[in-house]
Amino acid sequence: MYTDLPVDQLRTYRSDTAEPEDFGEFWARTLRANDAYPLDTRFLPHDAGLATAEVFDVEFSGFDGQRVRAWLLVPRGATRPMPCVVEYLGYGRGRSLPHDWLLWSAAGYAHLVMDTRGQGGVWFPGDTPDRGAEGASQVPGFVTRGVLDPEDYYYRRVFSDAVRAVQAAKEHEAVDPARIVVAGTSQGGGIALAVAGLVPGLAAVMADVPFLCHFRRAATITDAEPYQEIATFLGSHRTRVEQVFATLDYFDGVTFAKRAEAPALFSVALMDPVCPPSTVFAAYNAYAGPKEIREWTFNGHEGGMAAQSREQITFLAKLFAR
Repeated sequence: MYTDLPVDQLRTYRSDTAEPEDFGEFWARTLRANDAYPLDTRFLPHDAGLATAEVFDVEFSGFDGQRVRAWLLVPRGATRPMPCVVEYLGYGRGRSLPHDWLLWSAAGYAHLVMDTRGQGGVWFPGDTPDRGAEGASQVPGFVTRGVLDPEDYYYRRVFSDAVRAVQAAKEHEAVDPARIVVAGTSQGGGIALAVAGLVPGLAAVMADVPFLCHFRRAATITDAEPYQEIATFLGSHRTRVEQVFATLDYFDGVTFAKRAEAPALFSVALMDPVCPPSTVFAAYNAYAGPKEIREWTFNGHEGGMAAQSREQITFLAKLFAR
């Protein structure tokens, strides 16, 4: 059922969260510090048993020089260099195995799938550890890891890795560095929005039912995980409410969206209890570049799934045809 604002209000909804005064400086300083480490990207050929794609086991230096894993799939026989979709993963997922990621190479694109540090559940294992904020108080999960200080916060490391993943993709000979697309669903969509606000010159952004947007509203209108982690943390850290949200303000997809200029395709599910529609529209309505959104009226957090993938294929085909 609908659990958020009426549809007509959603389409004009905007966040009233004020961005930190030093938001730009915080991220410029973070990225400068990471750039001090050589990217040292390695593309190791990997026999995945696939007839349609060449596969490379990728490793590069992310936040603080820590090594991050990824897969790169390149369609066999395609004209090079080609556009590349850099994909970020949903909450709890790791990079798993290459045959889980066949869509974009089948559609004729190079495809880099970034592992998410510290994540990787039973069905989607990961290979990248998270090193940082050791000993900090948190509830189970990732949303409150290091949340008392922006310098220590988990997503500072993840967003830094994600920026470096774009740089790593550009180093492969099959990839056209002028045609990089960032994409993701849920957590991955939130990461893609962050990268869109931090990296100039992207060809496109595709953010499906994005997480990590409008934290201050999300934490009070849904009790679904992962936003529930914030409420659980504050339920015991009762005097740290403003401190926690002051940290989260540096990582809000709404603020990154204000700085993003690449053409974007969003999706939103109007019965989504995990990423409430108003939080998605807050990011979409703030997005500074050309934008489109697909609304899935009777879907929850699964969103459009295969139907949305078809929308994305069409979106990119039109974009690159121009």
